[in-house]
Amino acid sequence: MTVIGSSRRYARRRVGRAVRAVGVPLLGLAAVGVTLPAQEAAPAPPGDAPAAGAPAPPADASGPEVAPYLSLGWGDPPAPGPLLRPTGVDGFTFAFVLSASGCAPRWDGVRPLTGGADERAVRAVRAAGGEPIVSFGGGAGRTLEQDCPDAAALAGAYRKVIRAYGLRAIDVDIETRAYASAAARRKTVEALKRVKAAVPGLSLYVTLPSARTGPDARLIDAAARAGLEPDAWTIMPFAFGEPPRDEAAAQQAGRLDMARATVSATEGLVARLRSAYGYDAADAYAHSGISTMNGITGHQEVVSVADFRTIARYARRRGLARLAFWSANRDRPCGTLSYPAEDRCSGVPQRPWEFTRALTSPGRRS
Repeated sequence: MTVIGSSRRYARRRVGRAVRAVGVPLLGLAAVGVTLPAQEAAPAPPGDAPAAGAPAPPADASGPEVAPYLSLGWGDPPAPGPLLRPTGVDGFTFAFVLSASGCAPRWDGVRPLTGGADERAVRAVRAAGGEPIVSFGGGAGRTLEQDCPDAAALAGAYRKVIRAYGLRAIDVDIETRAYASAAARRKTVEALKRVKAAVPGLSLYVTLPSARTGPDARLIDAAARAGLEPDAWTIMPFAFGEPPRDEAAAQQAGRLDMARATVSATEGLVARLRSAYGYDAADAYAHSGISTMNGITGHQEVVSVADFRTIARYARRRGLARLAFWSANRDRPCGTLSYPAEDRCSGVPQRPWEFTRALTSPGRRS
């Protein structure tokens, strides 16, 4: 067990808690980012929330950082700037930066970092008073974590993206083949250590898959041994086990209580963080996050709006650092379209943006 930060309480960063810009109309939500503002507001320095103190902390008035994933590469993406203020989110987590050739970062592995709709969308979030987060990796495509030859090159790729947008927070979503590779895990840990040392004040989120009992300890233990302390370890508590192979298995997956499963998985994450880092309970919760999925998952689990409200209340009660979900692109009813409708909708009855609002206002109906 590696004891890190035992003499202090972890002060959770709220990179998206800047004062919101006023007068942002709810217009053009189905538009791709080409019409978004090209200029960003002058960024304010990130603030610190009061540190969590008790093993079971009281409700946090500021709450966790809420930044749903959003991709401009598919699924009729909504314009993030106009969507930010009405939903109350802190920002959006833009996905995904992948490998183009060798160790060159590109959006979805193909689109350039600057000069296109992705850059305009990232800057529009800041102009609207929020804070953009850029996510590396994900579950498909060639990842930098696999293709960069060593930790120094991978750190350089991360820093290239950070510099392109003046980022205050990044997310490394390590799963599938990258997570399964011991070499990729070691490379990622060492690269993130270099980035944390080189970019003071950067908030670092690491997102990883999870079983119903929590994630396995391989990456967490390796990071703790290496002295890497992310601001939040974020689990993906869905797509449990193998995909259903028949209708009966699909129906069984659809009956799973996903709110209960999410809480169980998060408690497992907290236990692993306490073991790896020597945290007390409050610090472990304050370094934990949840990234769920809205509606019907690829494994036919059903995560409802009511589940989202339960998850949000739990996150506030325990003092978690981060809430996200895959994805804002899907936070719309399908209507007459058949699921998954190119991931343009959730597959369940809902109002537009109802899942997003459930995380920011868990105590009331959206």
